[in-house]
Amino acid sequence: MSDDLIQRVRNVIASVKRLPPEKVSVDSAFQELGMDSMDAVEVLFALENEFDISIPDDEARSVHTVREMAEGIERLIAAKAASAPAAQS
Repeated sequence: MSDDLIQRVRNVIASVKRLPPEKVSVDSAFQELGMDSMDAVEVLFALENEFDISIPDDEARSVHTVREMAEGIERLIAAKAASAPAAQS
């Protein structure tokens, strides 16, 4: 997982929660950051826009830390990249 991807995820979460970016670490749990269900929805939309991906609801419900979110986004980006050439042919 790249540092750039982690930093982008941290920045999105910090922005939505209106926290200083340094307060959001890769090992932060969403509960520690004071995220409620409405915050989670806002974060999901913001991350989908940031990375131009669609995050399935069932996957989102199983994510509880910044690291898990970054790993999930990395998988979704890889899957999208893998399917892109096939979609163009």
